[in-house]
Amino acid sequence: MVLPERLSKEPHAPSVRQGDDQWFDIVRWTMFALIGAEELGVTQANAEAMRQGPNPGIRRLLGTAGDHGPMMGLERGWAYDVIRAVGNYGEIFDRNLGAGSPLRLDRGLSDLWTRGGLMYAMPIR
Repeated sequence: MVLPERLSKEPHAPSVRQGDDQWFDIVRWTMFALIGAEELGVTQANAEAMRQGPNPGIRRLLGTAGDHGPMMGLERGWAYDVIRAVGNYGEIFDRNLGAGSPLRLDRGLSDLWTRGGLMYAMPIR
């Protein structure tokens, strides 16, 4: 715990310069992909194996189905590349703020909605 009281409950997220709509879409959908990967159980370690699995949501996320990446000017496997490089949202949190960091902060409201937190992602379609 950093402070005993909650200072804020609104979600905080990356921000971008106004007017750069393509970059805004990329940043927003990257956050959705990281959170969605955690929801779907896709990790840095298993992303390669899950690319060819039967789950259509995971296949869209990892770029083996659909064309979400090209709609943003990216490769089809853009989210796969991100997840392989840094892991899913939970892995990033744990490494930088959570159990795997010197801070050892609890996820709290930064956890997935399925575990009582506020984090959820739009599906990639």
